[in-house]
Amino acid sequence: MTRTSQLSPLLRLAAAAMVVTAALPLSGCLFAQIPTTGPSESAPSSGPEATDEPAEEPSGGSTLTFAEGQELSSSAYIEWGDGFLTDDAWKTVTPDDGNGGWTYGTVDDTCTAQFWQGRTSDVAVVAGDDSASSDAILGVLLQTATADITAVATTGEFSYLVGGAGGVETRQVVGTDGDRTWTMAARAFTTTGVGLYVIVDCTGGIGAEATMDLVNEANAVVVTP
Repeated sequence: MTRTSQLSPLLRLAAAAMVVTAALPLSGCLFAQIPTTGPSESAPSSGPEATDEPAEEPSGGSTLTFAEGQELSSSAYIEWGDGFLTDDAWKTVTPDDGNGGWTYGTVDDTCTAQFWQGRTSDVAVVAGDDSASSDAILGVLLQTATADITAVATTGEFSYLVGGAGGVETRQVVGTDGDRTWTMAARAFTTTGVGLYVIVDCTGGIGAEATMDLVNEANAVVVTP
């Protein structure tokens, strides 16, 4: 996974100020919640038109860059492949809520990984630009202008089709608050009108960036034409 730069003090403070019960709107009724006092307090996300149907066998190339995202069919089905379901190092914190969100936690209670997949119809995405639109998702999660996110975010990768493979370009930011670290990564697919994100939040342990590497080793983005 490509390492990220630290958020500006403004964005670190914005993230630290979020309380666990605060809902951050994404795509109208779509929400994400970020814990501030510990991973055990993660809450589920919810959203309209979530992509939670079973996936068919994937096909395609080995990468899905921002540019290659423009080559997807408008009817392509995109979702997370769940690699933590049978992983003994992780446990369910909040199960699939039926609206595109679920959260896993490490068994030592130091980290959570909150996943979401669904429609982004009300996010201010930029048609034909998956990178800028991914920044827009992060901006909604952090309640920060997209331009401010673009200034500090870096490009990373989710795994494509198989865990540990990399290949799906993302936009991501990281932050710290004492011994708490977090990283969030998002990918918008503007040709299909859907998006994915994962928020890793750790207090102690190996930290959020190393834990994000574990997330990408076990979980992959699955695309069905």
